[in-house]
Amino acid sequence: MAEQRERGGPEQRGRAGRRWTAEQEQRRPGVPTGGGAELELNEHGLVIETLREVDPTRKCYRMVGGILVERTVKEVLPALEGNREQISKIIESLSQQLQSKGRELNEFREKHNIRLVGEDDPRQPPKDGTEGGKGGTAGVLVS
Repeated sequence: MAEQRERGGPEQRGRAGRRWTAEQEQRRPGVPTGGGAELELNEHGLVIETLREVDPTRKCYRMVGGILVERTVKEVLPALEGNREQISKIIESLSQQLQSKGRELNEFREKHNIRLVGEDDPRQPPKDGTEGGKGGTAGVLVS
């Protein structure tokens, strides 16, 4: 009875499970964004390296708000470097938010004793015969 009060009844466990699912769903959308931003950061780096080796007065084209604009390398290079810094800050921020959310989820999971499918309860002792078959005669026929 005391254990039931400590963990809550079936209704409270159901609410905890629904909240866990909602928190996981909230965390998922940030993951693909971070990957896209890292790809964008790498592309910016490649373009910056290439433009540094080119004559600063040479023409180049840049997409601004969906419109292709003709500029010179010396005009475009500082803007690209600024964009790359902004992207790296965004990636760092997303990473910190993702780590924070992961810690929150783990704390919530431990607090409400939520186990994923196929995961054993860490408070339960391991079952006999499941650890490599040592120390028993499981599966051996003796006559």
